Amino acid sequence: MTNTTSPAPPAPARAGRREWTALCVLMLPLLLVSMDVSVLYFAIPEISADLEPTGTQQLWIFDIYGFVLAGLLMTMGSLGDRIGRRRLLLIGAGAFGAASLLAAYAHSAETLIAARAVLGIGGATLMPSTMALVRTMFTDPAQRAKAIGLWSGVMTAGIALGSVMSGVLVEYFWWGSVFLVNLPAMALLLILGPLLLPESRNPAPGRFDRLSIPLSMAAVLPVVYGLKELPSEGWNVRYVVSITVGLLFAALFVHRQRTAASPMISPALFRGHGFTPALVLNTVSAFGMMGSAYFTTQYLQSVLGKSALEAALWSLLPSVLIGAAAPVAAQLVQRGAERAYVVTGGFVIAAAGYGLLALAGTDSLWLVLAACGVLAAGIVIVMSQVTDLALSSAPVEKAGSASSLLETGTEFGGALGMAALGSIGTAVYRHEMPADAPALAQETLGGALAVAAELPGRAGDALATAAREAFTSGMQGAAIAGALILTAAAALAAKGLRGIRVRKQEETEGVEIAA
Repeated sequence: MTNTTSPAPPAPARAGRREWTALCVLMLPLLLVSMDVSVLYFAIPEISADLEPTGTQQLWIFDIYGFVLAGLLMTMGSLGDRIGRRRLLLIGAGAFGAASLLAAYAHSAETLIAARAVLGIGGATLMPSTMALVRTMFTDPAQRAKAIGLWSGVMTAGIALGSVMSGVLVEYFWWGSVFLVNLPAMALLLILGPLLLPESRNPAPGRFDRLSIPLSMAAVLPVVYGLKELPSEGWNVRYVVSITVGLLFAALFVHRQRTAASPMISPALFRGHGFTPALVLNTVSAFGMMGSAYFTTQYLQSVLGKSALEAALWSLLPSVLIGAAAPVAAQLVQRGAERAYVVTGGFVIAAAGYGLLALAGTDSLWLVLAACGVLAAGIVIVMSQVTDLALSSAPVEKAGSASSLLETGTEFGGALGMAALGSIGTAVYRHEMPADAPALAQETLGGALAVAAELPGRAGDALATAAREAFTSGMQGAAIAGALILTAAAALAAKGLRGIRVRKQEETEGVEIAA
């Protein structure tokens, strides 16, 4: 009898010292890009004193980086698939370094805004490129899961570290130093990147769809802008219109991708087993993470009375749990635990973090820090696992596009979390404030404390106490809503990811890789 059994496919090559060293190099731009989200928190007073920006200019100094980053992620992910992810990463590193130097020595608000915009462009090239290169360097599923876990932890920790570093640098140097710290890391990347990082690209990408660039930006930017502004100013018609316009362009963008001969984002990505649920769950996890940050930062400073630097230093404590979460989740999956249950457990842990936050009073420092740690640990478990699932489900030649979609979902989820939970907290705050309180005091906690500082004696103390209690009640209400949403996400993950596993073997014929 003839033996018709097919030979087993070769096991995927395991990464060696070179790949792990290259991963360390990739962590540098990732850390700096995530830090730049929060690096201006302590520098803005000195910037305002030095450059004297108008109120509108100050807002743009803060926001232009995130807006440009979010708007260009899909474009840069697709571009990296075409011209090479390493090439795009190095181009972005050069732009990021040059813009950092320009920002550090800016002599006008306009120059600083322009520099921050270029930083956003550079950041949009760096984030999807690093994730896509991890996908191509680590073909062994177990090693890739571990690498993506490290990637997720570094990105999450960078946001918290950025505010602390800016506080320390501004304390001992000048505001421009918060940008100069980018230069050594980018120089190291430009030197070591060509030596350690492999080049990879889609060998048959088709024609680049230029029309999709403005369509993608018109879809992303109005929605992100509207969602970011809702928590502070409520359901203003301008922001509702902005979100509506963005959604209309999003519909046009989707239509373009489904009908174009060579779309920027291939619809085939969503046919990958597990990609769509992973993308949705990643967006929900970003919702949970950023929704809590809206409250905890204000709680530490305005309720507990910590200085900005003290609050930033206290906020580093939850990072201890973050560092252990992703590796533990990866180990569980590698030892046979079904990914659906690990992700479900991550959402349950995160929901428990919100549950702890709902128990906080006006003097609950340690409870709030514990809640933040538990919440962040659960979210990192989810993010690391769904990122690994999404990248494993996507064709390797589309790794840049897949990475950019994940990052765009993170931006949407974070903005939506701040908008939804922030609106709930604001509504509860206004309901709990005394009816006879000044109008400014009924709007925000910051406004109430400013009014209270001008009132004499017990009247000011009473208003400040009432405002702190109202804010804490709002935080509790938002935490309950967050816990319910993450519990629902846990149920969705248990059902939607059941039976989905990472492919055991890698297909490499669809990608061009060069050392």
